Amino acid sequence: MPRLVPTRPAAACALALILILSTAAVAAAKVPADLRVVGKSGKVLAEEELSTGTTKVPTSRKATCFGSGSRGSGRAKTVKGATALGLLAQAAKGNGALRPFYVTDAFSFGLGLCTVGGNSATTKLSWYLKIDHKGSQVGGDAAKLKSGDEVLWALASYPYPNELSLSGPEKATAGLPFEVKVYSYDEKGKRKPVKGATVTGASGPTGADGSTMVTLVTNEELRATHGREIPSAALPVCVEICP
Repeated sequence: MPRLVPTRPAAACALALILILSTAAVAAAKVPADLRVVGKSGKVLAEEELSTGTTKVPTSRKATCFGSGSRGSGRAKTVKGATALGLLAQAAKGNGALRPFYVTDAFSFGLGLCTVGGNSATTKLSWYLKIDHKGSQVGGDAAKLKSGDEVLWALASYPYPNELSLSGPEKATAGLPFEVKVYSYDEKGKRKPVKGATVTGASGPTGADGSTMVTLVTNEELRATHGREIPSAALPVCVEICP
């Protein structure tokens, strides 16, 4: 008859402890991401990099922008994992420009973003979410993030405008012109050059290939704008003493 090997309690406990600790480590893992928030009339409210994970998102009884019956409960809701809404809620805790921050839990399909920094959704405006230049197909509390994702929240009317992107050098010589280019990303993340865009410090609007020349004498943060399209993220250019 085969001899049965008795279970070793100590080894089993040690293995269980390892599994518990591993699971806890995964749950506590933070994901670094870039956040950009643009309010009404293209006003930039925030541009920052931070790390996020499972987050308690506060809801508010002042979150009534979705109409009758949309008021939040006022209780915090736990959003598991790194999400676009969790990233925004975390940023709002430390960035006064993103407050007041009102979210509602009145809907069965998930949390609804109402107000950020005094900019509220209306019957004509809503918070548009893009991740890595592509429109999200799910709500912010269900939009999972990967390390290095670029997250954009913009208050805009539907059909949503394209998102601008500005590329150029990080360093330049004072008084000498350099080239920058402006691109536009649509809902699906398809990129194309933008003609007629305005860039900080540029000699004129961009041409058909999206390019224009910029001349600086001091450090500057460049930004591109074009009609009702969502302004580009800032492009810092070092001219003086550069690291």
